[in-house]
Amino acid sequence: MTRPHGCPSGWKEGRASRPRECDADLLSRSARGDHRAFTTVVRRHYGAVYGLLRSLGADDADAEDALQECFVSAWRNAPSFRGGESARPWLFAIARNALRRLHRRRAGEPARTESLDSLAVGAGWGQPARATARFEAAEEIRWALAHLPEGEREVVVMRDLLGVEGKETAQALGLSLAAMKSRLHRGRLRLMRLLRGGEVDDG
Repeated sequence: MTRPHGCPSGWKEGRASRPRECDADLLSRSARGDHRAFTTVVRRHYGAVYGLLRSLGADDADAEDALQECFVSAWRNAPSFRGGESARPWLFAIARNALRRLHRRRAGEPARTESLDSLAVGAGWGQPARATARFEAAEEIRWALAHLPEGEREVVVMRDLLGVEGKETAQALGLSLAAMKSRLHRGRLRLMRLLRGGEVDDG
């Protein structure tokens, strides 16, 4: 048996040598119709994907709908998986797109882009960690996140709330690493401005 695409070089055959199969292996088996392998993928990432959807502003119903659509799509597209050892960035991207489709039926596309200079002035710059500590109330943060443009909210949630690594975040959002960092910087500035009592964009 050959090492599945995306599994680490230390992958070996046999149950004893790999008690936890990598996602690439499981999805390879799923692509051949192995429902048990796919169930393992679902169980492994269900909580993280659901957490992402809720953090992006989905209510219970929308999160469940997008979650179901995400895993149905993942099952259908298992043969096309070309990610690394973990399928999480791939699943995040599918879930994000599913939620976007739900939101677009209600609200349309996100708002205009504002210059970094004006965002920096509104955010107040200086001592971001100290400023953030002043607004730790969960309700205030949720409110501010809900008023970020969709693209900025996604990257801020993934990096700052869920702790997803930079490269994985960029992969999930379909961005270059540099573009992801720029969007994250913009989102953080806008979030800080909202928390400091700045105006909400009409967009």
